[in-house]
Amino acid sequence: MSPGLQAIGIDVGGTKTAAVRIDDTGTVLARETLPTPAGDMAATLDTMVGAARAVLSPQVRAIGIGAAGLVEAGTGRLTFAPNLAWRNASLVGHMWENVGLPAVADNDNNVAAWGEFRLGAGRGRTDLLFVGVGTGIGGGIIIGGRLFRGSHGFAAEIGHIIVEPGGPLCGCGNHGCWEQVASGHAVTRAGREAARQHPQSMIARRCGGDPAKVTGPLVSECAGAGDPVARGILAEVGRRLGEGIAGLVNVLDPQVVVVGGGAAAAGDLLLEPARQAFHGAVEAAAHRPAVPIVAATLGGDAGSIGAGLLALDELT
Repeated sequence: MSPGLQAIGIDVGGTKTAAVRIDDTGTVLARETLPTPAGDMAATLDTMVGAARAVLSPQVRAIGIGAAGLVEAGTGRLTFAPNLAWRNASLVGHMWENVGLPAVADNDNNVAAWGEFRLGAGRGRTDLLFVGVGTGIGGGIIIGGRLFRGSHGFAAEIGHIIVEPGGPLCGCGNHGCWEQVASGHAVTRAGREAARQHPQSMIARRCGGDPAKVTGPLVSECAGAGDPVARGILAEVGRRLGEGIAGLVNVLDPQVVVVGGGAAAAGDLLLEPARQAFHGAVEAAAHRPAVPIVAATLGGDAGSIGAGLLALDELT
């Protein structure tokens, strides 16, 4: 990377497309956020281009794109996205044709992992596991200071490990995936059940007695306000999260596990039960170096900043 260069990082999500222009230190110089027309692939691609143009400057030399789905290594082609109407979409090619700048595209959690590795909670480490806990669960893996993509670019789809055969139906088509029991899906589902079974709970009161109105953030808010029912939900989901992290640590042996994503905003109400379950489930906990489970520090900018940094690191 040459000092003084700038890049654009774009995080394309199911509801919004966020773009930032950063310099080589990761400082955000400009930003734009547009709604994502998730049901229309062509319109979503055009939204991505529009967000890039809104923050473009003559100093920009490359563009990084993070998108939720399977992004093919080397081509920047998104082959499948569970929450977007994208199939075989050439993210890199579309950006080059419309903006005229080289681009790199990757999974949204991969770029968030890169952002946390370079500037966030994983800074100074060489081996990192990023667990993005939102509506579902995604992952990113850094090994020896390099982003691990696998043979095809599809590595770190950690949310789709089956941990409960015959369990809840997942968006990927399987039943009982980890993300169905340890993410926002699980919090929302348990919160709605709690609203039905505990009509005097804070959850039931805040949803006006309508369980269908319960969301993961509402449960987290109630837990933060001291509601024991909501705290119990986060504790159970945290337990399942920690057990899954233990299995991944057994495989990867990272220096640190960084937990990001929207559900991680619950903080220690979710992470402390995860840490306790992790310690009880990881192999030989008393005979191995501690692997801290820490909260991500870049917040909602992790994906866009990480995408921009990846573009600077790989294309300039």
